[in-house]
Amino acid sequence: MVHTTGNWGGKSGPMDTQERGKVLSGSVIFSALSQEELGTIAGLASLRCFHEGEHILWEGSPSLWFYIVERGKVKIVKQSPSGKEFILNVFTPGEMFGEVAAFEGRPYPASARAMGETCVLGVGREDFLSFLAKNPTVTLKIIRVLGERLKQAHNRLRDLAGERVEQRIASILLMLASKLGPELPFARQDIADMSGTTIETAIRVMSRFGKGRIVRSRRGRVTILDEAGLRRISQGPRGPAPECGPDL
Repeated sequence: MVHTTGNWGGKSGPMDTQERGKVLSGSVIFSALSQEELGTIAGLASLRCFHEGEHILWEGSPSLWFYIVERGKVKIVKQSPSGKEFILNVFTPGEMFGEVAAFEGRPYPASARAMGETCVLGVGREDFLSFLAKNPTVTLKIIRVLGERLKQAHNRLRDLAGERVEQRIASILLMLASKLGPELPFARQDIADMSGTTIETAIRVMSRFGKGRIVRSRRGRVTILDEAGLRRISQGPRGPAPECGPDL
């Protein structure tokens, strides 16, 4: 499915410019903009709503739009050569996705699907770039925000490289819980994929978390029982960590 301007899937919904501006203001990339600037960008945005499982964008399709979640949740998924699907991330209201590919003008590197009833604001790439060309001060504001996000991502990658697998999994669970609450609709394979580890290692770590009554894992779901305990694990050991066992 190739998205084209004015026709990028889902059902359109009513939302005035002021409401769209309010949604945009909740996105980090637009957080430094004035109300007038937000209003102009809001005029470029379109609202679309999707049912559970519907695709918002497809891996490999032209990046003609980027999106901000207005309500609901969006999962970013990628397929392996064998056809197996991996969850890379989950986005909730106010969060943006598809912007990196759109800004760089390259195909989307992964697909995005609605988790339940979901509405997103879409901004056309060409319209947005045309707006930036006419508003250099806005461009500078966005560049500063993007630079800070890139710095944070670099620092996070550096931290992940030095973390034990228990810390990585604990951090992923905390991130998901902050967006979705303590009941997480993910299987152990999903947790393994998002943590950059194998399913076997994820099963061992999650079993240890379960024995320590930190989480409860059931088929296709994870429940956070002890957020404070999970946070201690994510911050790294200060001596022996019996609930996590030895390094893997």
